[in-house]
Amino acid sequence: MNRLGNWLLFIAATLILLVASGVIDVDVIFRDNSAEAIDLQGAIDALRGETETPEATTPAEPFWAEQASAPVPIGFGVPTNFADLAEQASPAVVNIQTSKTVTQQAPRVPRQWEEFFGLPFEEFFGRRERTIPSLGTGFVISQDGYIVTNNHVVADVDTIKVIFNDERELEAEIIGRDPKTDIALIRVISADELVALPLGDSDSVRPGDWVVAIGNPFGLEHTVTAGIVSAKGRNIGQGPYDDFIQTDAAINPGNSGGPLLNLRGEVIGINTAINPRANTIGFAVPVNMAKDVLPQLRSSGHVTRGWLGVLIQKITPELAEGFGLEDDEGALVSRVDPAGPAADAGIERGDVIVRFDGTPIESMEDLPRKVAATPVGKSVPVVVLRDGKRKTISVTIGQLSDPELAEATGEPGEEAGAARFGITAQDLTPQIAQQLGLEADEEGVVITQIEPGSAAEDAKLRRGDLILEVDRQEIASVGQLKDQLAKADDGALLLIRRGESTLFVAMKERS
Repeated sequence: MNRLGNWLLFIAATLILLVASGVIDVDVIFRDNSAEAIDLQGAIDALRGETETPEATTPAEPFWAEQASAPVPIGFGVPTNFADLAEQASPAVVNIQTSKTVTQQAPRVPRQWEEFFGLPFEEFFGRRERTIPSLGTGFVISQDGYIVTNNHVVADVDTIKVIFNDERELEAEIIGRDPKTDIALIRVISADELVALPLGDSDSVRPGDWVVAIGNPFGLEHTVTAGIVSAKGRNIGQGPYDDFIQTDAAINPGNSGGPLLNLRGEVIGINTAINPRANTIGFAVPVNMAKDVLPQLRSSGHVTRGWLGVLIQKITPELAEGFGLEDDEGALVSRVDPAGPAADAGIERGDVIVRFDGTPIESMEDLPRKVAATPVGKSVPVVVLRDGKRKTISVTIGQLSDPELAEATGEPGEEAGAARFGITAQDLTPQIAQQLGLEADEEGVVITQIEPGSAAEDAKLRRGDLILEVDRQEIASVGQLKDQLAKADDGALLLIRRGESTLFVAMKERS
């Protein structure tokens, strides 16, 4: 036993001498104030993946910085100071001052007053032109002067002036605008290279992450506020591509177009909107959405989007039951444009789109964004649920024209049914079709009255709705409507036309 002890002491002493002489390199790695490991062979570096790995290839070279090159100014955890981050980012954040000229008509007054002035009152005072100023924020994304801001900051203005934090002022020109995502790209020409902010990855952001907003609220230049990401994927009714990041970092009028930064100093969002009834609810466009449109804004000044040619709606629990679906995932097709790519490919009304080009469609809102980002002319697989079975359909994506949406969407408002369901209806005549703005050869029955407290009222059916189908059977007369509803047990699935929208509505009989 003494011999073994002597050998252990000898080995320990030898190791101490080798370490002291520098022959063996020992790294003690601390994490959360505790030692993680002692690395004698460089194993920790290997486990951490610090060896060089080949970079992933990208389809196109971005013209903006992708990652922060400077050291992370704030460690992860609870930050105690945002000053270094603000100092690092501020040179790239700009104050945008715009102006536009509007013409004001002279006030109209009683004709007898014209005798006093000796000529028409409007001619006496003439038309007056007035210049309206406006403020916003932007941030530089490339050293050669490209700046990102909101579309609503620079839309329909006559002049754009960009002011940097060192008080330099430069005139800017609009390179491209995209009203649908509220993103605009402008450019200044500078004799010197500009400081640019790197664009991060908004998909990796999580609720609870710390963020910093820099902007010019109410003209107060380079105001810095901090908070957290409150939520992701917010739909605030701005349009079909809503996918906002919600934050409690203070955002006010004038912050529009400014950056929302992570703790690495990377832009993860573009501050865009606020809830005026709250102090700590602001919304930012995810920077990954901007990455999708910026190359097109730079090259052509506008964005070309993909078009599928369907009208879709959300799947409610009632609709899921009516269609025999296991859950409410996917987008329900309520109408197919006969001249669109979906019709050509064989997508039908009543199909539930659950996968598009390899990406799951978990909710109705997912589909418009996926379709819009798909290149025109690309053939993509679309997986639909039809009569309880999955079917894969190949669709060649068309081009979305300006007045259209990638996917028009509809929600039932107030709709109805017949007799036991509380519906009074009549056959569709050419005269009624004309009054409702329908085609003369349109078929269906028109709801003329909804009984209060009925199943039809519960389903939010409306007077003037055109019933096209009941339980997937076409309806061309009031007789067919009555017969089909008589077969229904405790409810029915209706397809209705309301204005430009075609909607499925689940109607449940009151118990």
